[in-house]
Amino acid sequence: MFIDSHCHLNFPQLKDALPDIREAMAQAQVDRAICICTTLEEFDQVHALATDYANFWATVGVHPENEGVTEPDVAGLVAKSKLPKVVAIGETGLDYYRLNGRSVADMHWQRERFRVHIRAARAVSKPLVIHTRSASQDTLAILKEEGEDGSAGSAGGVFHCFTETAEVARAALDLGFYVSFSGIVTFKTAQDLRDIAAWMPLDRLLIETDSPYLAPVPHRGKTNNPSFVPLVAAQIAQVRGCPVEEIARASTANCERLFGLPAPQIS
Repeated sequence: MFIDSHCHLNFPQLKDALPDIREAMAQAQVDRAICICTTLEEFDQVHALATDYANFWATVGVHPENEGVTEPDVAGLVAKSKLPKVVAIGETGLDYYRLNGRSVADMHWQRERFRVHIRAARAVSKPLVIHTRSASQDTLAILKEEGEDGSAGSAGGVFHCFTETAEVARAALDLGFYVSFSGIVTFKTAQDLRDIAAWMPLDRLLIETDSPYLAPVPHRGKTNNPSFVPLVAAQIAQVRGCPVEEIARASTANCERLFGLPAPQIS
């Protein structure tokens, strides 16, 4: 019924609890999940989740905040993206939230890394998983410069864990991207985000946990996991004035379409 479009099940907080998490997912009717890669060093772990379990898939990419890790190149990303059950390129993008004494100009390495991911995604026609924080204008500008304008040949993808403005959401939609909402949409201080979720076109909306982070209310502050993604759907349903089943159907169909997922299989 539900798909968690973005989680990190290989992270230490979750990997040892995987049997319990999978049972909780089944009880919550979360039948599939996309396991997101944040470094090339962890790719084998992420990919193993996808190959070991019929209802998990993987991505390949290097998170914009990660430093001191292996830098990606187009050829390497392309090669890994062609492995079984790898459905997207990312998590990639830009993050200027913690500059640690540096200027935005100093973050040229992030911008170049982002371009590498975009070029790889376009080469293999697989979607991008975009992370953007305090960097939306550069994120959008680089996507356009690299040809991501929603036209033929675009890779497309999703702006995950969306926390930007309505204007940024409209710009992402104009470029052909989907927008994914996390547990943040349930937070008391997130009314602006709920307003965006209320008008978001239903055929461009995804849901996620970004677990182990950002557990939705009433679990805020606890370790998150994919079984909590129905709470994200329930909040979106509430602000849209529709049944949660409608959000489940739409977000599932959107996730299947974007990532090319088959019908659910549990094993």
